Amino acid sequence: MASDQTIETRRGRTADAPAGDTLNRQVAYRRMQHLLLSGAIEPGQNLSQRDLVTLLGISLGALRELLPRFEAEGLLAILPQRGIQITTVDLRMIRESYQIRIAYEREATIHAVAHVSDEALNAQRKLHTDLFERAGVQITGSLLDEAQRVDSDFHDFLIGATGNESLMQAYSINAIRVRMIQLDRIRLNPVVLAPALADHIEIIDAILARDRNSAITAIENHITNARNRAVSF
Repeated sequence: MASDQTIETRRGRTADAPAGDTLNRQVAYRRMQHLLLSGAIEPGQNLSQRDLVTLLGISLGALRELLPRFEAEGLLAILPQRGIQITTVDLRMIRESYQIRIAYEREATIHAVAHVSDEALNAQRKLHTDLFERAGVQITGSLLDEAQRVDSDFHDFLIGATGNESLMQAYSINAIRVRMIQLDRIRLNPVVLAPALADHIEIIDAILARDRNSAITAIENHITNARNRAVSF
């Protein structure tokens, strides 16, 4: 997936943005993502600009340049006279984020049916079947962590295979909101693990069969299942 730094470089720097300032903002942006995805900053948390300056390691001026981007991407809200609030995970956020996710991943799945090699798909299938078999013996914390990585990497694999940088960038923004929802509500656990892996294997098998309609149905069902788990939490 295209990095934030690559995308910023291709857009070009403005005349009043020195290279060092641009790099600092890129680093701060990635640090903000890490704080959100690690749970160091939680949904609904209230922060001051000074708090974020300290957490991100940037100047107040650089933060003020980044805040409109964070707000536009739905990661936080700037509240007049009250500071900054990290986006709250609520029903609207869940429904909108998963609706967007279905649209993006449906397109990626259609592309995969036509273009992704059997070799790449079989490698993904092996990762999932191995995990599925190990989960049938014993589910440990380390296995859940590994499964979470495989789960995220699979969706990144589908999107990345399109080679469409605009799609990859839009997906990466929405993926942060989806991960916030998962951390808040539906992180992989022993109950969810087997169904999630089975969903992925069904998607992979449909793509390997070059069955466009079955692959679309499988990816839509998988994301709908995840959304329903989040909504019913």
